[in-house]
Amino acid sequence: MKCDLTKEEEILSMFAAIKAQHKGVDVCINNAGLANSEPLLNGKTSGWKNMLDVNILGLSICTREAYQSMKERNVDDGHIINLNSVVGHSVPSITPAHFYSATKYAVTALTEGLRQEMYEAKNHIRVTSISPGFVETEFTERFLQNKVQAEALLAQQKNLSGKDIADAILYVLAAPPHVQIGELLLRPVEQQF
Repeated sequence: MKCDLTKEEEILSMFAAIKAQHKGVDVCINNAGLANSEPLLNGKTSGWKNMLDVNILGLSICTREAYQSMKERNVDDGHIINLNSVVGHSVPSITPAHFYSATKYAVTALTEGLRQEMYEAKNHIRVTSISPGFVETEFTERFLQNKVQAEALLAQQKNLSGKDIADAILYVLAAPPHVQIGELLLRPVEQQF
């Protein structure tokens, strides 16, 4: 199912299709995210807006709709997992990544705010932020817009794999129902930040 997370109507349509096909959402994994190489001093507003739309607003709309799906079906043991980043906890010394880092700090705050709202709503839906470091994907190349630089950066350490992230998700989901894992930070042993 395709969905442009910068368009609320497409997100709402996606959740309507999920409801029609599967009755609703019990587990929501907010995995979409992007980083544009847009420094604070001379970045393009369009690049910043794109990161805000996907990394913050898209995630928030998906979270709201997943929660509403759970609530209308009385799902009290659901789970919302936000795929975050280590740069949502520590600003990297990579100039073009500073705005991206700010969006991931927002994800950290949104995750904790959501956990608090779930507590106030007196339900048992769990909320988790999983914050990986470097993962062996095309993300770094897309961000740097330079294959050689990306390969050099990734060659500095043995990076996480997609399986490592999937295993982290399974670990969080397998926790006993009374256990809330709020944050899981994982990175390569040799990663500097």
